[in-house]
Amino acid sequence: MNFKSSELKEFRESKGLLIDVRSPDEYYKGHMPNSINIPLFNNDERAIVGKNYKINGKEIAIMKGLEIVEDKLDNLISELIFAYENHIRKSQNNNSINKFKIYCARGGMRSQSIYWLLNKLNLSAVLLRGGYKSYRKTVLNKFDENMKITLIGGKTGSGKTKILNILKNNNYQVIDLEFLANHRGSTFGSLGMKEQPTNEQFENLIADELNKFDNKKEIFIEAESANIGKCRIPNELFKKMKKSPRIEIQRSEKDRINELIDTYSIFSKQDLIEAIRRITKRLGTQRTNLAIKFVENEDWENVCKAVLQYYDKCYEYELREKIIIQKLNITEVNATKIIALMKKSGLLI
Repeated sequence: MNFKSSELKEFRESKGLLIDVRSPDEYYKGHMPNSINIPLFNNDERAIVGKNYKINGKEIAIMKGLEIVEDKLDNLISELIFAYENHIRKSQNNNSINKFKIYCARGGMRSQSIYWLLNKLNLSAVLLRGGYKSYRKTVLNKFDENMKITLIGGKTGSGKTKILNILKNNNYQVIDLEFLANHRGSTFGSLGMKEQPTNEQFENLIADELNKFDNKKEIFIEAESANIGKCRIPNELFKKMKKSPRIEIQRSEKDRINELIDTYSIFSKQDLIEAIRRITKRLGTQRTNLAIKFVENEDWENVCKAVLQYYDKCYEYELREKIIIQKLNITEVNATKIIALMKKSGLLI
């Protein structure tokens, strides 16, 4: 099947309700961003059909599939109609969602069956030729493209994420990898965050953001290690990041500590203590016990100082041989002045 990326672009940009009809397990592993899952077969049913295909051949598997769908056809129709009406209600312009956009694994019988059913109900629908498999190919190809990346670096607590948000709010191109990964990158990174996506879905989310950008213009990304929690930055993108220039954000230790206190002191002592214990080998037993004592006494300043000793050494080690555009000191700089300061320093156009 000769699938063209332009077909996917047209499919994604067309107005409509995006529905993934694969099984819940397939959807969880990875799906198109903003799609909802209305499976033709649940996980067990898919396994049954697949087993029939391997043992008895395609025709018997199709018959078994039809048998399964027939028993739940009314519920399937109700679910499709409910999803459609729900999206119509949420849409500011009711005319903007006028059809279903359907995909399965390869653009085969599952999506074709739903397409047939919707047509019988006089509801407009379009299929993605090649299905999710073709979509994934375009995701991986995206990371091979040339990009103009600038990294935002700095020690823990320097406010890198806030700067990314300021840039984004001022219409600069920004990829917030920690936001997409649902993790802040350190041992404390999962606190207060939702479940992390699978690595495949993490890749899908990054590619979805990159597709919104002009590769000839700067794309700002926080300097990260290869792994953000359990999510791994796509290899080709990470290679580009390692070769990219960076803006080194500097901030006083006092400001950094206040930033960390504001972020993490809201969490339970038990969660903080567990996070500290996860890096016992790196902190050392004595410093770990001291940091835990500080948590128990709510001595947040000294908790931060104990942990920063470790993270600062790690950062300084990683910083060797990195390309730095310019150091930017934002100590006591009001957030509203960041863009002006970056322009004055020649870091922004």
